[in-house]
Amino acid sequence: MDSKTFAIITDIHSNAASLKEGLAIINERSNIDQVICLGDCFALGPAPKSTIKLLKSIPECIFIRGNHDRYLLERLWEQERPNLEGMSPDDPICQAIVANEEWTANQLGEEGVDFCSAMKIAHREIIGDTLIEFTHAWYQRDDIPPTMNEALSWRNHVAKGNPDIEKYVFIHGHVHTPRNESKENLTIYCQGATGLPFDEDPRGAVAFLTIEDDIKWEVVRYDYNKSETIDLLEELKPPFYTNLQNTVKFATIRNDL
Repeated sequence: MDSKTFAIITDIHSNAASLKEGLAIINERSNIDQVICLGDCFALGPAPKSTIKLLKSIPECIFIRGNHDRYLLERLWEQERPNLEGMSPDDPICQAIVANEEWTANQLGEEGVDFCSAMKIAHREIIGDTLIEFTHAWYQRDDIPPTMNEALSWRNHVAKGNPDIEKYVFIHGHVHTPRNESKENLTIYCQGATGLPFDEDPRGAVAFLTIEDDIKWEVVRYDYNKSETIDLLEELKPPFYTNLQNTVKFATIRNDL
């Protein structure tokens, strides 16, 4: 019988304190065959250098590129009127996030460029009669995950070349909130975020996917030293830092505070 267990981290956003605790949870398990990171590793957090060091320490990890990792490669801040995720270039929040992207890139230097350049857009595995697709959001775009109807259309397309597949699993990050949605023989999972949750639960999240005769999905939420992250934001004062402190505290976007 074919079987495999994946450990998944995603949307770290340079929250090294949370990542360190999440990796400790993963390392406690002896049955992990593959660690996969679904992207958005660095921007919008206080510790890019510590984060890249931790990520490089993961043996044989597969890294998927997120939209913020792409912004680093594109040098978004050098555009005449940079915008992201549908925000107006004149929006002060957008301008602060763009400034944070530049700050993060300067912290990482060429090491960050090399790291993000080596990331994949998506990763696919077939285990027995199950096909699993890992992306940051969607293989066609990295800033909006698929609707169920879009994912079903993707499944129908993939099935033409894989007639023996009976079950499909699509796993994404990006949204920072959990998702567990099934229809027919397709299931979509998102654990939330390892470093910057938006679901009003400030704990970090790692996920475990085991493919055997059936599909087992487990999300582990864990406490970590949030004060370390908040205090480092206060010390370094990267662009957008007060907003990020609020997000770490409340696990929701709180631009009003």
